[in-house]
Amino acid sequence: MLEKLAKQTAVYGISTIVVRFLSYLLTPYYTRIFGQETYGIVTDIYALIPLALTLLTMGMESSYFRFSAKAEEAGGDVRAAKRRLFATTWGVTSLAAVVFFVLVASFRNGVAGLMGEAYAAHPEYVVWVGLIILFDVWACIPFSRLREQGRALLFVGIKALNVVMNVALAVAFGVAGLFATEFGVGWVFVANLIASVVTWLVILATVDRTVPKINWALLAAVFAYSLPLLVGGLAGTANEFIDRQLIKYLVPEGAMAQVGIYGAITKIAVVMMLFYQMYRLAAEPFFLSNFKKSDFVQMNAAALKYYVMASMLIFLGIALFRDVFALIVGRDFREGIFILPVVLGANVLTGVWLNLSFWYKREEKTSLAIVVTGAGLVSMLVFGFWCIPIWGYYGAAWARLASESTMVAVSWWLNRRFYPTPYDWRRIGEYVAAALAVFAVCEAVTACGGNKLIAYAFNIVLFAAYALYLVRRERIDVSALVKAALKRK
Repeated sequence: MLEKLAKQTAVYGISTIVVRFLSYLLTPYYTRIFGQETYGIVTDIYALIPLALTLLTMGMESSYFRFSAKAEEAGGDVRAAKRRLFATTWGVTSLAAVVFFVLVASFRNGVAGLMGEAYAAHPEYVVWVGLIILFDVWACIPFSRLREQGRALLFVGIKALNVVMNVALAVAFGVAGLFATEFGVGWVFVANLIASVVTWLVILATVDRTVPKINWALLAAVFAYSLPLLVGGLAGTANEFIDRQLIKYLVPEGAMAQVGIYGAITKIAVVMMLFYQMYRLAAEPFFLSNFKKSDFVQMNAAALKYYVMASMLIFLGIALFRDVFALIVGRDFREGIFILPVVLGANVLTGVWLNLSFWYKREEKTSLAIVVTGAGLVSMLVFGFWCIPIWGYYGAAWARLASESTMVAVSWWLNRRFYPTPYDWRRIGEYVAAALAVFAVCEAVTACGGNKLIAYAFNIVLFAAYALYLVRRERIDVSALVKAALKRK
């Protein structure tokens, strides 16, 4: 069964890498045409959008996966049950999105004022972003349906269309000189909105003429499952964006410039987040399917170990050569490259606690998500208020690492207490310790000065040695693994 997960991860992975690569082409583009403060607005907005999406989707994505599996368990007219579930979850999220947009558009001046001086002069930015959120929420459940059906290529194909249009329009607007007009960075949001509208129109063709229609009895059961996920998701998403907000409000001078630098550097960690994203897309519907407990715990334990192995390889690959990766962003933003290893470490931990969360979603103990993400949010706030006024965006990176570490620790304790899973923590710890040792040795060699080419050659040798160590330690047949992942059903 792990072969199925590997195949799904490979499908999502290869496709997602292509899609996200196109999307991240905007990072070197924007960081070269915008200054630090202007790019700070882009960073700020695109940190807030996921929070709105989490609020308005209300945990219905995970609910859709879980209740689809329950429909199959119950038997009967499974197709009709799934259709009713889809119409209900799509209907309630669509309604929530409409209400949200009406409120935002009606009170745009007040919302813009609360967001800061950069927005008060352009309240129309709020309206454009509200429209982006509206159409993205409308498309959310149809995208979840594609994942539940295992239609990974179609899922990623439509996502690719969105990204290609966004990138093409952004470049076209730049060539036309629109970013230099008074509306300025607002054209970034216009490009995104056009792409979101087209994406929504395309995905409508996949819904099999189903219309959003809420079955209130079904919604009550679904919402009972999703409400804790919503609360936990809001806390979890807040962990992802609040570091930018804390910089904005706690740094005494040049706050938006620091937000811009921090946002640009976090974008460099794209490979790590790509891996996390492709794994999540494949693993969430996979582990929430109807498996026996014995199968679930064995697969989940194995998946975590291999996730950590792959993550540490990515960590080393980026951290050891971060000066090269710094070229992705504009010259004005490279001063913050020293925080990249900390950001990467936090991203690794995100995937760890994702693995540790599958059991309580499966067992419908979703209230525990509030405990995990709430603990992470508290940690973020404590360390953020402590570190950010002193160290600026460097403090934000450490606050993020502390938050993710807290969520891993709480998730581990809950798993050990309520749903013991035979994770090979000794082996996992060994791989993490070895990777950190390689990183420390390479940093020490680099710090001694000398020829950079020699230092890079040394880094390459140690990186290759670590990769070989993992393969030998796990007795992995690399060629067989690749064939299994790419093998067609």
